[in-house]
Amino acid sequence: MSSFGSNRVLNAKGPGAEGSAERARHEKRSSHLSPIAERVASLPVKPSFSHILIEGLARLADFTVLMVSGLAAFRLYFGSFAEFDTAYSAMLPLVSIAALFAFQTASLYQMSALRRFAHALPRLAGAWILVFLVALASIFFMKSADAFSRVFLLSWFGLGFLMVGLARTGVSSCLRRLARSGRLDRRTVLVGGGEPAESLIKLLESQKEMGLQICGVFDDRADSRSPETIANYPKLGSVDDLVEFARRTRVDLVLFTLPVTAEQRILQMLRKLSALPIDIRLSAHMAKLRLRPRSYSYIGSVPVLALSDRPIADWDLVLKWVFDKIVGWALLIVLSPLLLLIALAVKLDSKGPVFFRQKRLGFNNEIIEIFKFRSMYVEDSDPSATKLVTPDDPRVTRVGRFIRKTSLDELPQLINVAVFGNLALVGPRPHALQAKAADRLYDQVVDGYFARHRVKPGITGWAQVHGWRGETDTQEKIQKRVEHDLFYIENWSLFLDLKILLKTPGALLNPKNAY
Repeated sequence: MSSFGSNRVLNAKGPGAEGSAERARHEKRSSHLSPIAERVASLPVKPSFSHILIEGLARLADFTVLMVSGLAAFRLYFGSFAEFDTAYSAMLPLVSIAALFAFQTASLYQMSALRRFAHALPRLAGAWILVFLVALASIFFMKSADAFSRVFLLSWFGLGFLMVGLARTGVSSCLRRLARSGRLDRRTVLVGGGEPAESLIKLLESQKEMGLQICGVFDDRADSRSPETIANYPKLGSVDDLVEFARRTRVDLVLFTLPVTAEQRILQMLRKLSALPIDIRLSAHMAKLRLRPRSYSYIGSVPVLALSDRPIADWDLVLKWVFDKIVGWALLIVLSPLLLLIALAVKLDSKGPVFFRQKRLGFNNEIIEIFKFRSMYVEDSDPSATKLVTPDDPRVTRVGRFIRKTSLDELPQLINVAVFGNLALVGPRPHALQAKAADRLYDQVVDGYFARHRVKPGITGWAQVHGWRGETDTQEKIQKRVEHDLFYIENWSLFLDLKILLKTPGALLNPKNAY
């Protein structure tokens, strides 16, 4: 395991130096990291692949291979598919699905089994033999022996095992290459120092096949109980520093080494970390109070308790990304005539560009640039949103008043969704960097405000379809908006996204707070 890996994931898509300068100005309000933490955070790291996604793809590959091998065995024996009747069409997928369950029971989808196929080969053979014995027994007891060719069954048994073995060999080779390049590593930091942290590090280092890459240790204590180096890993700062560190570089997992009984201390730290899109686990490797084994999840052999999960992760993230791309491009194409008409109206109404570009806070507090139709006179533009737009605001053009009330000025953000990928169709609305409620910055008004940035922001959201959009002239308005955003994050589903999209046109007919 390496102690100095990091990943500079920039979701900010602003123009080069300008985007960097904007981010630097924004980060002045953030805590400063120690020199060693700065150095770790600045090192480049390649994007990693989710273990859950890889395991899911392995299941899909096994099912596909078994189905193809069954069809190949049938074709080789019968010479065509003329005799491929209902019995065979039912048997192939049923046996293939049963094999997946058997492989799962034999732990053949764990990363260790996928990466070291030679060690898993006996279990694979045993599971496949068991599946076929059950299949043959089922055929016998159902008195369906005459419906299937024995030669076909034996051919499929041998060919299926061979093809799965070859596929697994290729997967194993590919995963070993990815592991050597660090593409399978989960970047991990420990919270809490001393002997518990040291013993946990030794346990994790003895199980390198888990693919954990420890970046360092964070601890609020500054006495002898928390030395500057623990098991050759540096202390990078306090828990407050961890929040800033995780915004400078990718962190996948936070492991608390604190005792389970330190409830107040754990709760305080969790409140600080609640704004981060990170999995947080409490290690129970030294706990004297032992719960039932099923009460824990495990990182290798280390029992842990789940304290927080990254929202919309793994397959959910893939599903949402595909949904955004397909629907985003479809809407962009279907609405292109309307977009052209609005662009023409904006251009004819007042001098200046059609689009208004604005820096806003995106996923994990990264700076992103969004597109809108320009609704204000060029000389009165306010990119930082330091002054709220009010009713009959003289800065707003004639066309601007209409497109702002109907939210048509937001339609160019479909470009952000479909092309740049820094916005989702549905999510918490991204706010301008200096946006205020009652002359106070949003994060000064709402405790835990940045927790809404744990997911990618969206064009529309749960708050918007419930009327909490537009002007935030009172603290209550931004508080209600954040409450709805957090509800969306904690209860996300694709059906919820669809529900919000369907309710959005109706919400736009009520121009409350939009001017």
